[in-house]
Amino acid sequence: MNILILGSGGREHALAWAIRQNPKCDRLIVAPGNAGIADLAECAALDILSRAAVTEFAQENAIDFVVIGPEAPLAAGVSDALRAAGILVFGPSQAAAQLEASKAFTKEICDACGAPTAAWARFSDAGEAKDYIRRQGAPIVVKADGLAAGKGVVVAETLDQALDAVEMIFDGAFGAAGAEVVIEEFMSGEEASFFVLSDGEYCLPIGTAQDHKRVGEGDTGPNTGGMGAYSPAPVLSDALQARVMDEIIRPTVAEMASRGTPFQGVLYAGLMIEGGRARLVEYNVRFGDPECQALMMRLGAQLLDLLHGCAEGRLDQLAVNWAEDHALSVVMAAQGYPGDYRKGSEISGLDALPEDSFHMVFHAGTAEREGRIVASGGRVLAATGRGASLAEAHQRAYALIDGIDWPEGFCRRDIGWRAL
Repeated sequence: MNILILGSGGREHALAWAIRQNPKCDRLIVAPGNAGIADLAECAALDILSRAAVTEFAQENAIDFVVIGPEAPLAAGVSDALRAAGILVFGPSQAAAQLEASKAFTKEICDACGAPTAAWARFSDAGEAKDYIRRQGAPIVVKADGLAAGKGVVVAETLDQALDAVEMIFDGAFGAAGAEVVIEEFMSGEEASFFVLSDGEYCLPIGTAQDHKRVGEGDTGPNTGGMGAYSPAPVLSDALQARVMDEIIRPTVAEMASRGTPFQGVLYAGLMIEGGRARLVEYNVRFGDPECQALMMRLGAQLLDLLHGCAEGRLDQLAVNWAEDHALSVVMAAQGYPGDYRKGSEISGLDALPEDSFHMVFHAGTAEREGRIVASGGRVLAATGRGASLAEAHQRAYALIDGIDWPEGFCRRDIGWRAL
């Protein structure tokens, strides 16, 4: 079949890498793609937020199946336009994508279906939000309600930090995403990611992971889009996964269906786990980055069958075939990230690194300039290793890192430290 993947990051490189291995994949196009993706798929310049442009491109290229990588095209309704044109697509409708596009919407769904989550309140007025924070005290969590590229959340340890966060969000730090704020109870515990496919009715767990959000070693410094991840997550035992399915995932999917907006795609549940219980931190409606890179190393070619079956409503006929393995992904970012950073620095050494089912460097923010690979973003590469143990995966990932010559880049050297 002819397959189109929308996106340009490390997540999309990992999706393309896994899908390409499946013999059912005849032609693979990634729009817009990046320098690493260009080695295994056609890259196409395309405005992936334009419903008309994506639909027209899919029709002109006889695309049989579209996989939407990032959240922005989902929130823009691209999946709805493709479905209206009779094109099979993996990814929720615009209405169902509100589970990520609006944090308040997710909280309302949780309240309606009884899914355990943090106590919360929503505000469109800064003064009222600040009064609420003063009454609640710190620590407390302040979030921009809308899509903020993974950066619109402040875990405030003091009242002043929380009040400053409200000011920052309403002053436009996250654009339209900050028109409203959601303020939540601070939840203590260990955070983990749980990935479940849903075809609108049936749900199929496809893996767990833990990521490292903070920029510095020992989980210090400001939050980022993610500095590394590993899979599986030891804290999510089989028994706890079953409980999460019963208490959080299935009730959410049933509530969405009852509202006439069935959810079809991947539900990425961020969970806070303490005392053997899990509460929902938030939903994303696409694969996480860099969790996706670790997951894809473990799933491989079967990914296409799972995504295709999900899109066709056949999830109840499918199963995930897991090996007893582990994967770990280390992000290399540009110096200065998540603050100001410089683009255009050259990255060398990539050609000499192994690329197989145990070693892979996924590209995120890269471009090709006159035959050279250069950095074009903040998070630039994700060196990913797979092994029989987490320690082996860790060793392979960092061996890849050590083979990359990029003085303008940096990484954390402690990814996986909790589990190791």
